[in-house]
Amino acid sequence: MKVRLESAKCDGFGTCAEHSPEIFELDEWGYASVKGDGEVPTDLEGKVNRAVADCPVHAIIAT
Repeated sequence: MKVRLESAKCDGFGTCAEHSPEIFELDEWGYASVKGDGEVPTDLEGKVNRAVADCPVHAIIAT
């Protein structure tokens, strides 16, 4: 699984970083970014799927 974030859609709710801090980080204003290349280890896929589902603005895309 791989994720990317449409940063223009991000409104800084931070739910992605709450669910999966190993993959998402927040800047000083609370806006998210994906750590590294967005490759998600198998053991973190459940947490990332939860982050995708809970993003209120649908800014996270998982493939």
